[in-house]
Amino acid sequence: MPGGLTLHGAEIDVAPGALDTLGARIAARLPAHRVALIADAQVAALYGERARASLAAAGGDPLLLTFPAGEKHKSRSTWGSLTDQLVEAGFGRDTVVVALGGGVTGDLAGFVAATYMRGVPLVQVPSTLLAMIDASIGGKTGVDTPSGKNLVGAFHHPALVIADPQLLATLPQKEVRSGLAEAIKHGVIADAAYFGWIAANLRQILHGNAPDDATSLQLVRRSIEIKVDVVRKDERERGLRKVLNFGHTIGHAIEQVTAYGIAHGEAVAIGMVAEGILAERLRLAQRGLADSIATVCDAAGLPVRLPDGVSPAEVLTATRTDKKSSGGRVAYALPRALGEMAGSESGYGIPAPDADVIRALEHL
Repeated sequence: MPGGLTLHGAEIDVAPGALDTLGARIAARLPAHRVALIADAQVAALYGERARASLAAAGGDPLLLTFPAGEKHKSRSTWGSLTDQLVEAGFGRDTVVVALGGGVTGDLAGFVAATYMRGVPLVQVPSTLLAMIDASIGGKTGVDTPSGKNLVGAFHHPALVIADPQLLATLPQKEVRSGLAEAIKHGVIADAAYFGWIAANLRQILHGNAPDDATSLQLVRRSIEIKVDVVRKDERERGLRKVLNFGHTIGHAIEQVTAYGIAHGEAVAIGMVAEGILAERLRLAQRGLADSIATVCDAAGLPVRLPDGVSPAEVLTATRTDKKSSGGRVAYALPRALGEMAGSESGYGIPAPDADVIRALEHL
């Protein structure tokens, strides 16, 4: 990445073709380690052998571990299976875990790294736009439970993040759109100009199967810069980092009530619109902010309405299982304007009356 970025010791590199230099990059950063490469079955079929070949060329003998694709497999049972396989293969404290894939793989393999032998180095190699600009950055790892997403996990920063935008070429358009929701979020919370750039470049971003190299580099780089800046200032989410949850409290609730039948980015898009309306209802934001967010999300092909059959009451109930709730009260990250978040005086977590949340959801 031009200018280079680091976060809590993690080197973050965005470079076309970086997957084929994976082995050399890891050997330079983490010499004398045994590599366990973790990917879901779909990503392993696409990129597993390329990654293994690169690792082997650098003198390694990587172990490829796979698991079934899908959010429902980001579970404690999958975590247990992966760690058991590492033990059976004789991996010790000289292990480095390489997470090759999307956000599910990054969270799951990251949690394996955080807990195996009380913690071993982690390398994130995101293969989706969502993972490149969000899930692989910041050190959050974890698994889901029947009660909600990411309720069991740990902070475990990677030693290295390698984002190769060329991997987006095999990403289904729906997944590109899903990742774009997080980029839109970054614009809302921190950079109105970036929000405008996304709106102006949607056609190029969504052209064909993936954006061109120049567009994808700008998209990935600016989002990473925004997230790194926020996380660097508040690693443990005690204040400012909560702004990254914009759209996610309601988004996670929608995922839960649909049994994860909706993509994460789609749920976040709906959540951003709903939470924008909520900010307006609480008189934290001027009228029209939610419409601006909805217009760009809709133009990006993202949903801005509640899924059929989902009621506002169901969503409200599900927000109470969110890991950000405390004492039955749910705190929301709410915008004041494009590029600016409300609540600096209260640590960026803003409680909202149930009636206002319901009204905001009814607008959808």
